Amino acid sequence: MMTKISQTFSILSLAILLFSFCVGPADAAKYNTAINVGDPAPHWSGLMGVDGKTNNFDDLADAKAVVIVFTCNQCPVAQAYEDRLNDLVKKYKDKGVAVVAINPNSTENIDQMKQRAEEKGIAYLYLHDEAQEMAKAYGATCTPHAFVLNGKRQVAYMGAIDDNQAASKVTQHYVQTALDSILSGASVTKTETRQFGCGIH
Repeated sequence: MMTKISQTFSILSLAILLFSFCVGPADAAKYNTAINVGDPAPHWSGLMGVDGKTNNFDDLADAKAVVIVFTCNQCPVAQAYEDRLNDLVKKYKDKGVAVVAINPNSTENIDQMKQRAEEKGIAYLYLHDEAQEMAKAYGATCTPHAFVLNGKRQVAYMGAIDDNQAASKVTQHYVQTALDSILSGASVTKTETRQFGCGIH
């Protein structure tokens, strides 16, 4: 009996280690302790992408708005958003919006990312933050964790992509709403929501 209990405990512990669920703090002012809405977005340089190239933040200079999502291959929450990110690219590609996914997980390498991108037909830029420098600079704590930048490359929105992991149950499209406001010249009214997903490791 004790052996079965020990085995069950070990399995649960392993599951928690692999997929530590992450949500932001309850206080809205502390959803992100590294960066605030209105701050200039941290720049990256030399991040390897699944396109086989090193990519720089300044490569996006012509975009009217930029969506950055910290994500990964293995997290089930992140996986649930892969198709939605592809749809986001299709919807906004002719409107001057750049969509960038950044993988900060130390347990996943660029070859695994390339394989995942091929399997899922990923249409967005997918970069490897091997040293986790960008995740720390943006204050990303989960995969997925989204940031929307305006034309001045200031953070206009940060938090969850939408309000439900299940696509069929989504009622609020936070990232899309922020993009529509930016592109129309209006102010983004909901600038921050609580991120949810798997912890970055």
